[in-house]
Amino acid sequence: MNNMTTQKIKNDGDYSTIADLKQNAHKKEDIVPTTTSTLNLLCDVDTLRTLIKEDKVRIIDVRKKEDYLKDHIPTSVSLPLSDLLADDSPESIVKISNNLGISDNTPVVVYDDTFGALASRVAWSLKFIGHKNVSLLEVTYSSWKNLGLEVEEKSNNFVKSSHSIDIDYSIYADAVYVEDAQYDKSKVIIDSRERLNFLTEHIPNSKNIPYTMIRSEDSILRKPAELKRFMENRGIDFNSEIITYCGSVGTLSGLVFFALKTAGVPNVKLYPKSFKEWKSLGKPKTEFKDATYWDLSAE
Repeated sequence: MNNMTTQKIKNDGDYSTIADLKQNAHKKEDIVPTTTSTLNLLCDVDTLRTLIKEDKVRIIDVRKKEDYLKDHIPTSVSLPLSDLLADDSPESIVKISNNLGISDNTPVVVYDDTFGALASRVAWSLKFIGHKNVSLLEVTYSSWKNLGLEVEEKSNNFVKSSHSIDIDYSIYADAVYVEDAQYDKSKVIIDSRERLNFLTEHIPNSKNIPYTMIRSEDSILRKPAELKRFMENRGIDFNSEIITYCGSVGTLSGLVFFALKTAGVPNVKLYPKSFKEWKSLGKPKTEFKDATYWDLSAE
């Protein structure tokens, strides 16, 4: 991420750097619908079905390619999370968006079959490059099928688009930023892993909000009012800046990022490289050597 402005992008020779992308943003020849649907952070099933019928949405399936080829939600395109994580620089994310036919104004809904964690990482990545209109599907693909909803087997490809770039650093944190935030009372660091992982080792002064606690039986996230009460009961000040992290690539913490935003927290950042990078950099960590049953069940 530190070399964002100098990294090269192979986008059919159109642009070479972020500066070029910004300079040439006005040259886009996107076909913009006369009406664009503004999505909530969480898209319900009925809304998505309507958007599919009206051809007003790009749906991203982040499961493995072989799972997508078996069947998927109609009109969806395949973007396995591993493909995005192979190079998650802003330039690469822009190229992916272009190849999927996503322009600046395209409503995007992302889904997975893993309680929303993988989808949230992809959705966050789109937000990071400045795509405003992106949403998580409220259910997993298995739930969609169990509801008896439409599926298809054919692969979908769309005409390439040209997405501009406007990196949103307000939702991004790196290790240096997190290290500075540890002792800042206006900032809260949240570890999204399960309780035992948190107790074993975590970033000093972080709080534990396990990802398993933010979902409901019928949705990848609890209702906003429930999420708000959940955070308030754990002493989370909604006026604080909140930074989320998890074990490695920002999936579990990505889901908590969306949960916090859904609950109405205005200032949330994701540390996408998470605890794996933190440890590899030799940063300090807190460890609980003798966790008790009470420790495991706390919060």
